[in-house]
Amino acid sequence: MLSRLASRSVQEVRPVSLARPTSTTTVRQAEERDEVNFPRRVRPVEPGKVRLGFVPEEWFKFMYPKTGVTGPYVLGVGLATFLCSKEIYVMEHEYYTGITILAMLVYAVKKFGPAIGKNLDKEIEDIESSWREYREGSITQIKQAVENEKAAQWSAHGEGILFDAKRENVALQLEAAYRERLAKVHSEVKKRLDYQLETANVKTRLEQKHMVDWIVKNVKASITPAQEAATLKQCIADLKALAPKAA
Repeated sequence: MLSRLASRSVQEVRPVSLARPTSTTTVRQAEERDEVNFPRRVRPVEPGKVRLGFVPEEWFKFMYPKTGVTGPYVLGVGLATFLCSKEIYVMEHEYYTGITILAMLVYAVKKFGPAIGKNLDKEIEDIESSWREYREGSITQIKQAVENEKAAQWSAHGEGILFDAKRENVALQLEAAYRERLAKVHSEVKKRLDYQLETANVKTRLEQKHMVDWIVKNVKASITPAQEAATLKQCIADLKALAPKAA
């Protein structure tokens, strides 16, 4: 029975994923950072406060609620006394050498520290100013790129209007060419019709002239000299008859 329970418990054990999503994943990734609850860390300019030259102030604040003001000092003195009395920390010749070196270091820090710190602070300020200028320059370039992109989008929108105007101009040009060709066709057709009309008129005039000439020629050919003399006499007689009436 126990073996069955053990085997069942072993079979029911499942692996649990302990992977934590990184900042590159989309899990719980907000669009904007919560600056109020999660402010950005700022590098401190000055080091933290210390006591006795090397003990952080935070240790004293941490022990103050339990031991009071003298607690950390008593703890330090008691710990040093314990280490020295039990000979855990042996005061041999290297101990005094260390004290001498520490005194020299303290003197060097007090003597040359401000000047060196000033130079280092100046270098840090120069580096930070260069980074700040680079950041501001990058922001300015990005803003300018955004403005250029907006201008390009506006130009692209204007190109659509320009293309419409060009299409309209092309349509007007095509219409003008069509009307010009239509007028040319009309003129050519009119010329051809005028030519046909003039040809028909010339043909009609020639036919009429030829017909008149033919009739006159036949009439003249059909009149004899006797008929011509009789006709002439009759005309003269008619004129004489009309003369008294006119007088």
